[in-house]
Formats: sequence, C-alpha cells, structure tokens
Amino acid sequence: MPVWESDTGLSRRHAGKGQPDDPAAVVKVGGLGFALPGSGSVRFLTASGGGTGHADGETVPPTLPPSPPPRLRLRPETPGGWMRLHLAGRPLLTRLARTLAALPADLTPAERTTRQREASAALLGHLGVRLVVRGREHARGGPFVVVALHESLLDVPALLTLPLRLRFAARDEILTWPLVGPAIARLGHLSITPESGAAAYRHLLTAGRAVLAGGESLALFPQGSVLGLETDFQRGAFAVARHLRAPLLPVVLTGGHRVWEHPFSPTLRYGQPVGLRVLPPVPVPEVLSMPPDALRSRVQREMKRAALAGDLPPPRRYDPERDGYWDGYRFDIDPAFPELRRLVEARRLLLRGETA
Repeated sequence: MPVWESDTGLSRRHAGKGQPDDPAAVVKVGGLGFALPGSGSVRFLTASGGGTGHADGETVPPTLPPSPPPRLRLRPETPGGWMRLHLAGRPLLTRLARTLAALPADLTPAERTTRQREASAALLGHLGVRLVVRGREHARGGPFVVVALHESLLDVPALLTLPLRLRFAARDEILTWPLVGPAIARLGHLSITPESGAAAYRHLLTAGRAVLAGGESLALFPQGSVLGLETDFQRGAFAVARHLRAPLLPVVLTGGHRVWEHPFSPTLRYGQPVGLRVLPPVPVPEVLSMPPDALRSRVQREMKRAALAGDLPPPRRYDPERDGYWDGYRFDIDPAFPELRRLVEARRLLLRGETA
C-alpha cells in the first residue's frame, strides 16, 4: 500500500455526529505526541521496533482492537499543488522515509539530530512553509522536557528547527504507518500505548531519564490531540518534569493545521505560515515548588495566551459541529472555554443516558 495517496482522507461523514467510520480511528488524531490518561505502555523503539516491556514482565493488551495501517492521503488545494506533489513531493517523502529507516541502529544523539534536521528542512522546504519564529533565544541549554501545543503533524519538523537535540513520544499506531513507522523506529523515539495499562508512567519516567541523561530533550504534547486550542492539557508531562527534576520549555505552535488538515480532511496547502514561539523555560526550582496540576494550569494559560496574541498565524480552533465529537476518544476541554466545555459535556451526558 502506498504511503502517500491523493484522494480523500479519513471520512468526514462523522462531522457533527462525533463518530468516525472506523471506531478504531478515533485514536489516530493524536499524531506524534504524548497523552497520559493515567495509564499506558511506553517503550524505546529500536531498529526492529522492539523495546522494553512492562516492569512486571507482562504485556497488557490495548483496549481497542488493532486497526489496519491508515492510508495517508493528500489532496492539494490548487492545480499547481497537484503538480508539485506528484512531480516532487511524493518522491521526496518516500526517499526521506526510506533513508531514515535505513540508518544505523546505534545512532548517537548528534547523528540523530543531524539526520532529523536534514529531513525536516527538506520537508518544510518542499511545502514552502514560512516559519514565523519568536523567542528562539530561550531554546538554549537544557536538556528540557519540552511541552508544545499540538495541531498538526507539521509540529514535529517545526520543532526540529530549534537548536535542541530532541526525542519525541509517538503513539504506537504511528508505527503501523507505511514508511513513516520504520523511520520513527530507527530514529529511536519513544512509543506510547495510552490504553494499555498503568505501567506507562513508570516506563515513561525510565525512558525519559535515559533521554535526558544522554543530553537530549524530551518533547511531549500535553494536549494529546490535534483537535484544537481548546483541548485541555493533561498532567502527565508536568509530572514527568517534576519526577525527573528537569526544566520545562513551553513552545507555542500555530498554523500547521493549514498545511495538512489530516485527520479531518486530506487537504494539502503549499506556502503556508507556521508560527513557533518559545516561551521562557520554567527552571527546576519552580517545577519542584508547584503541584503538577498547578504547574499545568499556569503553563497552559501562558501558552494559549501567546497563541492568541495575534503575532503568530491563527491556531486551530475546535468546532465539534464541523470536526465531530470524537466519541470514545479521551480528551477534555480547557475550562477557559466554558461554552464549548458545556457543549461537549452535554454530548457525553446524552450518550451515557442513551446507553444506560
């Protein structure tokens, strides 16, 4: 199955109804990121895709049945975009993925950083992404636990333009993606199965400690979703920083959803602006002095205020009537958006009433 197709993506027939065609597809919105709903399984990825198991030696199966690898479809918005994708884009994407998947299994942090940056620069260049960067001077030192807003798969190559050595946490289903999965595995990023059991946090701590000890920063997406700015931060990333005694580096990302609208639509646009603002790091004494929930609330408020300040491209906004309610997928609405929060809660109450 080809990895890049030009057609429709995940069906939008669920929009306004909150139910994708494939019930297992509800977990695919997370992209490369981290969502800790209090449980899950985490492992380091190797060239073979293997990694550490649970601390008790048992494997806890996921609650959702496995689904076939998705067809990552692209639909350029303009005729020029069609020509650009077919003549240059698809060959480039395939070549980059295969090159990364063929790298040596024992990459050093410096080698991993170089290879990732090269691939990201090629991808951003092909797409004509115009990065609007603010606060780059804050991305010095570390290593950090990087917490970033999440609205697109373009967030990862945007983050890789920072002067940091980065390792990411990826949802396990990304490993099933053709070409992309083997590349991520060979680069040694972390794999997360949030639905699989309570051992996730312990394993994330173990893996994160090794990442930081090697001089790399651990990049996490506390929203765990690309639904939009209104999705609430989960506490896992902030608890990880506290337990690892690591400084936090907040990074605001906006506009990536305009490049590729996956999973809501296959629409692809060239030449779009993508915003990246690095906020001042939260030093270790502050991380340790605040409960994770209090730190989560403070950092979330600052990051979203920066996203809406008007000097970056507009962030993605979640509209359940357009995007669907994603029934069965775990996410919460930030209390700072009370009207939307009430709407989503009313939907969930209705569903519980129907199934009672």
